[in-house]
Amino acid sequence: MIDRAAAHALMESKIENRNLRKHILAVEAGMIRLAEHFGEDKNIWGLTGLLHDLDYNVTADKPDQHTFITEDWLKPYKLPAEMIYAIRCHPGHAECHSRLDWALYTTDPTTGFLVACALMHPSKKLINVDTEFMLRRFKEKRFAAGATRENMAACVNLGLELPEFLGLIRDGMLTISDILGL
Repeated sequence: MIDRAAAHALMESKIENRNLRKHILAVEAGMIRLAEHFGEDKNIWGLTGLLHDLDYNVTADKPDQHTFITEDWLKPYKLPAEMIYAIRCHPGHAECHSRLDWALYTTDPTTGFLVACALMHPSKKLINVDTEFMLRRFKEKRFAAGATRENMAACVNLGLELPEFLGLIRDGMLTISDILGL
């Protein structure tokens, strides 16, 4: 099993774009917060978030291959099958079954949505983005259009209503707000 430091170094060796690195770290933070909420393994959930887009640089123009190259790269680390499967689920290459699958599937677009919320907020600070602000923006289909609302709303499969889910992911991201610049 890979530890967090080695996983972070691996991510940085594969991902050069600073904003993509921030996205990956935001997903990791959101996944850790969800793991805390559900009493799940924070290490497994955090690493799943940290490694989920490992192959993005080489698959950005080949979305049908996204996550499959990551899977090959991760074989030497003998990660739990549940992590690899969840990574495959996040872009829709496999059907979500477990809580981990649904968590990554829903968290991935939500972090981008929350970054957009923070940038649109007058303060430009994530800490000031409250539930009302998030829900109002969620209803605006053209706002953060790349953040698939269907994926985000799938949080019901985690047993969470959208306001609570958005709050949990925001709270996770707040733990690294200095890194995110928000």
